[in-house]
Amino acid sequence: MDASLWIAKTGLDAQQTRMSVIANNLANVNTHGFKRDRALFEDLLYQNIQQPGGQVTADTQSPTGMMVGTGTRVVATEKTHTQGNIITTGNALDLAVQGDGFFQIQMNDGTIAYTRDGGFKVSATGQIVTSSGNPLIPNVTLPANAATLTIGRDGTITAELSNGGGAQNLGQIQVARFINPAGLQAMGGNLLKETPASGTPQLQVPGEGGAGSVMQGSLEASNVNVVEEMVNMIETQRAYEINSKAISSVDGMLRYLNNNM
Repeated sequence: MDASLWIAKTGLDAQQTRMSVIANNLANVNTHGFKRDRALFEDLLYQNIQQPGGQVTADTQSPTGMMVGTGTRVVATEKTHTQGNIITTGNALDLAVQGDGFFQIQMNDGTIAYTRDGGFKVSATGQIVTSSGNPLIPNVTLPANAATLTIGRDGTITAELSNGGGAQNLGQIQVARFINPAGLQAMGGNLLKETPASGTPQLQVPGEGGAGSVMQGSLEASNVNVVEEMVNMIETQRAYEINSKAISSVDGMLRYLNNNM
């Protein structure tokens, strides 16, 4: 009976964690470039009461054995890096990656972070930066007399200067690709960082060699499907309830034993 209580308790813990993951997905349904998470479960160690293939008699073997599970746990959460919808904004500094790849962001400690959120701004010094003020890599600085800004699908940045100053090439945006993007570590602030599981970044020109192309005047929406998450929420709630019911049933059985022994 005590084992049953513990097994049901592991189910409650696992479903509570899954509910937290679902809640985070729903909370970020309007976060640009957000990739939904999903919880991955595994069963815990088994008690091998009778080994499969063990001798039952001198001439026969057990075909299945007897193994009793000890519960479940959430072993990992995984980001699903599917493409989100492209939203047209008309803002020249709003960029979206159509396909595979991440923008590179310079952090305050000198490290590089990666993001799919292309809602960039211009700093007081003319640098293209994120909403938090961290600069885009490669560093791009707009001239003070820039009238319009054009960013091609291959990441080429061109500024049209005012007063007939002509066009000026300001550089080219690169995108970083990872062999295992699910291995990137979420940092918050729409940023991800490299880990040993993700592999090292491969810097590529947008639109070449399988890399995604850059779309100016657009943003990538979250890939969270609200209907799917609501279904998952109901499923998780029902699983939580049935594990809670198992605890109540075991408690009733123990109470019956105490009252009748």
